[in-house]
Amino acid sequence: MPGHTYPRTEKSSHTRMAASGKTMVPKTVQELAAAVDEPPSRYVRPEKERHAGLLAADEMPEPIPLIDLSRLTEADEADKLRAALQTWGLFLVTNHGIEDSLMDAMMSASREFFRQPVEEKKKYSNLVEGKPFEIEGYGNDKVVTQDQILDWQDRLHLRVEPEDQRNFAKWPTHPVSFRDVLHEYASRTKTIRDLILRSIAKLLELDEDYFVNQIANKAPGFARFNYYPPCPRPDLILGLKPHSDGGLITILLVDEDVGGLQVQRDRKWYNVPAKPYTLVINLADSMEIMNNGIFRSPIHRVVTNAEKERLSLAMFYGMDGETVLEPAPGLLDDKRPSKYRTLKTKDFLVGLLEHFRQGTRFIETLKI
Repeated sequence: MPGHTYPRTEKSSHTRMAASGKTMVPKTVQELAAAVDEPPSRYVRPEKERHAGLLAADEMPEPIPLIDLSRLTEADEADKLRAALQTWGLFLVTNHGIEDSLMDAMMSASREFFRQPVEEKKKYSNLVEGKPFEIEGYGNDKVVTQDQILDWQDRLHLRVEPEDQRNFAKWPTHPVSFRDVLHEYASRTKTIRDLILRSIAKLLELDEDYFVNQIANKAPGFARFNYYPPCPRPDLILGLKPHSDGGLITILLVDEDVGGLQVQRDRKWYNVPAKPYTLVINLADSMEIMNNGIFRSPIHRVVTNAEKERLSLAMFYGMDGETVLEPAPGLLDDKRPSKYRTLKTKDFLVGLLEHFRQGTRFIETLKI
């Protein structure tokens, strides 16, 4: 209820301890959504965050740019990309080389997976009894404390890059098209990744292949299928807490029928439009560090919907764990010192995940 304080110290009845004793496993949100009229307190955002209104969004100062990827080598389109990166940190793309039919097939396969019985989906669980929590698989994010505020979503998280490291035990066999469709979709988004990285390098007057060469063959790519069930209290709960992504770039396919993604700019929240057959691409923290803060990684969140479910597919592209994360030398000189501490990507990811659970940003601790 509005005014209810929602105590956070109790051990919620819907949470159970894993066999390791270190990871707490909530029921899937899909199960909760079907069973409760009032959400458990573990999902309720803090009072100070709700004060401004979780569903409130400001009027856009100007539209988020729509970039035509087929024209990105031309000066006017490159200028639009620069403007998008300087103001929003994200942009929409069209003429991206992925057929409408493939985008439809990917979203349809995703929807069909999440509509299976819970028992079927749990065959791909990210938490198997007696084993440590895994990033890959079906379920929720890792829960390690009783007062950790949870997001109103379930997800399926799969490694797609490098291809020889795909864990097919976590890749669904239903629908039967799922694996083939994801393989084809991931090959297309990888091409988009390289095009965007080369374009950003040119904007920064670096060698065109600078960022692509930093990736190497071991660089990870993950597909994260997000499912947001209808939520009984959108005024209290978020589908995904405010955060920034950790890798280089994220390529997002969103549900065109149901909005929910919001981006923060100058401490205000704005709705990111969902346009049919366009993709949303945002910079991530590793890229912010590598371009020495010239282009920033945007903070974003997902609000919930009382009536409709929502789906999205995020393709996260990052760096190999052994790669040193640092600003490009070509962007540094006596007048432009490094703004970030140097560290290995694997150490950055450890800090990133810890801060994400707390609702804070690790990159802020790295600024010099």
